[in-house]
Formats: sequence, C-alpha cells, structure tokens
Amino acid sequence: MYYKYQVMWRSFFEELGLEVVVSPNTNKKILDMGINSSIDESCTSAKVYMGHVEWLIGKCDVIFVPRVVTFEDGDATCTKFYGIYDIVRATFPDANFIHYSIDYDDKQTERKAYKKLGAELGAKKSAVKAAYKNAVAALEAFEKNLESRQEAILKSGDGALKVLIVAHPYNIYDKLIGEPIVRTLEELGASILYADVPDSTRMCGRSKALARSMYWRYNKELTGSVDYYRDKVDGIIFMTTFPCGPDSLAIELIMRKIKDVPMTNLIIDSNFGEAGLNTRIESFIDILEARKK
Repeated sequence: MYYKYQVMWRSFFEELGLEVVVSPNTNKKILDMGINSSIDESCTSAKVYMGHVEWLIGKCDVIFVPRVVTFEDGDATCTKFYGIYDIVRATFPDANFIHYSIDYDDKQTERKAYKKLGAELGAKKSAVKAAYKNAVAALEAFEKNLESRQEAILKSGDGALKVLIVAHPYNIYDKLIGEPIVRTLEELGASILYADVPDSTRMCGRSKALARSMYWRYNKELTGSVDYYRDKVDGIIFMTTFPCGPDSLAIELIMRKIKDVPMTNLIIDSNFGEAGLNTRIESFIDILEARKK
C-alpha cells in the first residue's frame, strides 16, 4: 500500500517529528528473502512485501505495517490486507512493529486509526490532529496532480498509441515487477495511462457498468477505470501477480464483457523473465498499430 499512500504516511510521520526509513527498490535479493519467509501459496506481491519487511529489520526502531479491511461503503480488501500484520509478527517475532487498523464494519475509521497510531507514537492529540489533516491534504493534492497529468496525455494529439495498464499500484510501480513492462512500452513509443490514477470514488461508481457486485475495493476501482478509458485508448494491458484470486476473477469478468478493445493479460510470478514479457508486449503493440492503420 506504500505506492498508494506514501505521500500521506510520510507527511503524517514527519509532521510528528519522526524520521522515515524506506526500504530500497525491489530487487532479486529482496524477492528471494520474501520467498524464503512465505508459504508457497502466497502471491508474488505478498512475497515481495515480506522481503521488504525483513530488509527493514535492524535498520529502524519500528516497522509500520498497516491493516485495511473494509471501507465506508462496505467494500472489502483482499484477505492478505486483513492478515498481513499478524503474518509479519508471527514470521519475525523479534522485530518491532506498529500498525493502524481501518475497518469501517467494526467502526474503525481512518481518522480513529491515525488518532490511535499517533497516541502509540507518543504524540500530543493536537499534533496528531494537525498531522492527519495535513497528510490528507498532501495526498489529495498529489492525486489531483497525477490525474491532471494523465488527462493531458489522454488529450494530446501526438498520434502515439495510448495503452491503459490495469494493475494494482504495488505491482505496476514496483521496480522489479512492473518497471520492465513500462520501460518496454515506452521504448516502443506508446503513451501509458494507469488505471489506478482516476478518483477512486468515481471509478467505484463506474464499475457497476461492468460488474454490479464486485466485492473487492481495489478491483472495483480498476474495473471502473477500464469502463472510463475503454473508448479513449487503443489497447488495454492487464497485469497481475500469480496466483492472485481477486485479479483472476475480475480480469476474466472484464475480458468477457468488453469486446471492442484489444486486451492482453500478463501474469507475473517469482520466476518470470523479461524476454518472454517483452515478446508478448511487442506482439501486442504490433496488433494495435496494424489495427490503427
């Protein structure tokens, strides 16, 4: 969730006078560490996360592991988001962890979660209140800027192929998992749009056009983005990590519903190689270019 909330977290902690230590970009060593500390059935994204947690042990006083379960409208997250705090504590019992828990079904709102987090860090109530307010404002400004830049790309008349990448932030913005895909698309001259950028509330509303009962919040956001961009882009690339259950169901549903836009699905596991991915992406771009001509 760092790729989604990093601006908010950093703002909150630094407002309280704390130094923020961030683990490095994902590399093969971090992935291998995560694989060794995870069960085989865990998805590649969760294994990467475990590697980052292990890297941080001994390099800071406390490791922040957030827990997000449900949102205001009852939408839920993947079960990995429910249990990750308990998983890391059980896996690394000698490390120090701190967390917040957001679960609107249990009346644990975001505001309450940050209030409790600030108290655990020893900050005054007034300081926590101000830090939370500023953190929310910082995240909103950051997200609006991203959305404005993406709209500008959408409206540009440079003639480049416009490709929508549908993936969770923790996959597509990860240096080891997502960056090779982005880099290949850029080298092929495509303009890239990201499905996670548009306003989440609006996209959740739009998702009903394709799936009236989508269960998972983050998949609902991505589904709404697909509906929003479907007639504005030349092609859509879905990217997921093996064996993500929510993604496998959501992507299959979308691909069955939409027939007028070329789509492809890239599934990444812990043994992936760039050569095979590049070949698939190049073939997909060839199809888009032929179709456009």
